[in-house]
Amino acid sequence: MSPSTAIGLAIALPLLGAVGIQLTGSRPNLREAVTIITSLLTFAVVLTLYPVVTGLAPHNRPELELLTVLPGVALAFQVEPLGMLYALVAAGLWIPTGLYAIGYCRGHDEQNQTRFFTCFALAIFAALGIAFARNLFTLFLFYEILTLSTYPLVTHYGNDDAKAAGRTYLGILLTTSVLFLLMAILWTWNLTGTMEFKLGGILAGKAEGPVVAALLALYAFGTGKAALMPFHRWLPAAMVAPTPVSALLHAVAIVKAGVFTVLKIIVYVFGIDLLGRSGASDWLMWAAAFTLLSSSVIALSKDNLKARLAYSTISQLSYIVLGGALATAAGILGGGLHIAMHAMGKITLFFCAGAIFVASHKKNISDMDGIGRAMPFTMGAFFLGSMSIIGLPPMGGSWSKWYLAMGAADGNNAIFIAVLMISSLLSIGYLMPVVGRAFLFPPKVSEHSHGEHGHGEHGHSEHGHGEHGHGPISAWLARIFPGFHEAPLLCVAPLCVTAIGCILLFFYAEDIYNLLLPITQSAPAVTVER
Repeated sequence: MSPSTAIGLAIALPLLGAVGIQLTGSRPNLREAVTIITSLLTFAVVLTLYPVVTGLAPHNRPELELLTVLPGVALAFQVEPLGMLYALVAAGLWIPTGLYAIGYCRGHDEQNQTRFFTCFALAIFAALGIAFARNLFTLFLFYEILTLSTYPLVTHYGNDDAKAAGRTYLGILLTTSVLFLLMAILWTWNLTGTMEFKLGGILAGKAEGPVVAALLALYAFGTGKAALMPFHRWLPAAMVAPTPVSALLHAVAIVKAGVFTVLKIIVYVFGIDLLGRSGASDWLMWAAAFTLLSSSVIALSKDNLKARLAYSTISQLSYIVLGGALATAAGILGGGLHIAMHAMGKITLFFCAGAIFVASHKKNISDMDGIGRAMPFTMGAFFLGSMSIIGLPPMGGSWSKWYLAMGAADGNNAIFIAVLMISSLLSIGYLMPVVGRAFLFPPKVSEHSHGEHGHGEHGHSEHGHGEHGHGPISAWLARIFPGFHEAPLLCVAPLCVTAIGCILLFFYAEDIYNLLLPITQSAPAVTVER
């Protein structure tokens, strides 16, 4: 199979999978088989592109052009290192998320499951289109498809809270992309005569001074999925959705599409040299630092576990934006590494939050005293995921934070090293108490209270509370180990796999580093046109 065929097939497979899910909707087992088989095939095809990308020079990347929309504007795809990384993250994590979603939906008796899995597949289709976009036009098109395809997931429960969250979700993401991102793309096209991505940037020699800073502001805030304050409210609002959707939002596709877009535009539209030389990204460093610290502080105040994790995500996304804004090779590498490291750590934490809810119907951290004794696998995985988010070895997150700190040092921005250290301390403050309560506190007397039963994560009707909702293996273990009460196997197995993934990324970080290293090549010196 040629690389161009592989690109087309990788993007088409999730779309075909969505059609297959719709056609098999009346037969749940077959529908779920289609979901898993499609995810496995998609990842396998994406994986075939990895050795091709690592073995080719920057000017010889595999690409696929489908059609010319306007003179010089094409719907086209190309695989470069940063897009390869994002594609591997999106396609790879679709597999455990699909398995987890099956266990969660069955254990929680979710309604509208066919629509749920269809939209999930469409989101991966859009994410891969973004990852492989050869130009700004293609990126913008699939960016909007991603927003629209995930709206039904955010409003899944259909109640007032879900509808309000959906309005916030669409309102912020569509408004920022149409008013800011589209304007930035058209302005760039006017300045350069092209929308094609180019290593070293297409604005070099075409813009300078305030124009560069203004364009960067439009791109940074226009990419609302990056959740920079003040355009972040859609992310905590979207927590009304089922936990597998939260995993999709925070780790697999949505927010990663945002920070990937910011990083890709910095590398291929502005160029590291232009930003570093002009100082046009200095303001973005401070905006990212403010978002990073303030959202961490807000996370400390949240008792609802998913809300705490949502604000943690806002903070962690700003690490990646900060890495790009530093405009140093180490900063770009640290930001790219953090796309993978945060994805693996945060998907583990959200999987754990959902497993806790399915097994015990607990949403608030204050109600989770002693839960580690009943759910040792889930809370053990939560501990490992937390360690990676904090950035402690031997977890993958330690490498990305190390390179981000080196990027700040290379740019003589010691203040941002302090920001990163303070944020890590704050992440200890909002994550470790969850682990401490789970393993060190005795269970509350009201452990078996049914006060929350009868309600889903946000008012959805609850089913499957008994042993039948937790599978024969959990029931068998509960008979052997009194008090053992894990979620269904299809919920617990994926979170254990992703927790192990946090450790494996520590030892395989060099492969990601080597993949991304070519994008830090310096652009040739240019003279600014006047």
